[in-house]
Amino acid sequence: MSVTDLPLAVLRFQYQMARVPFQVMEEQFVARMDPQVPARLFYERWLGALDVAAGMVLGDPELEQRGAALAERSDALGRAAQLDATATRQREQAADELKTKRDQAKQDLDHARATKQRKVTAARNAAQDRKGTAAEAAAKRSAAAKQQADEVAAQRINAAEAANRKEQAKSRAAEENATKVAESDLKTMRRQHAATLQPRANRPNNTETRLRAGTQ
Repeated sequence: MSVTDLPLAVLRFQYQMARVPFQVMEEQFVARMDPQVPARLFYERWLGALDVAAGMVLGDPELEQRGAALAERSDALGRAAQLDATATRQREQAADELKTKRDQAKQDLDHARATKQRKVTAARNAAQDRKGTAAEAAAKRSAAAKQQADEVAAQRINAAEAANRKEQAKSRAAEENATKVAESDLKTMRRQHAATLQPRANRPNNTETRLRAGTQ
């Protein structure tokens, strides 16, 4: 054992003792929060950064890697939460726009029907005042006006429905993109964590090696 190993070992032990309250807080309170709650993400990111700094100062690669994994997990969950919030806002915006377009289409349809009714009434009144050709001409005008109003209303309804389908497709695409990004971040974090654990699992125990060397 070198001269610096003992003080570092003592400092590592002291850090572990000092970290116990944070561990208790994490197990008793933080772990009960939703994984994407900002307060939990901030706490885990801060604790991970603290472990990384302590691992670097104390020469403890395992502590440093554990802190880095915790910080990376918090960052990935934070990005996933932001993407989910963005998708939610887009869905809400699409729903509001759809409602506005439907209301406008209904108003246009009501206006078209009212206009048609007025024209029909005017045509009937004209038909009562005029006979023969005049009455027939008024009926034709009424039929043409009705057809035109129906066509305009149908076009506006079709336009509103097409816009609705387009907004729904955009919302679904945003959700799928958010999910893919979150899943990709989590997979990357897991691979990185597994990659850090594998070398450590194959690494010989430094303390045991030094003891054997001292015995010899």
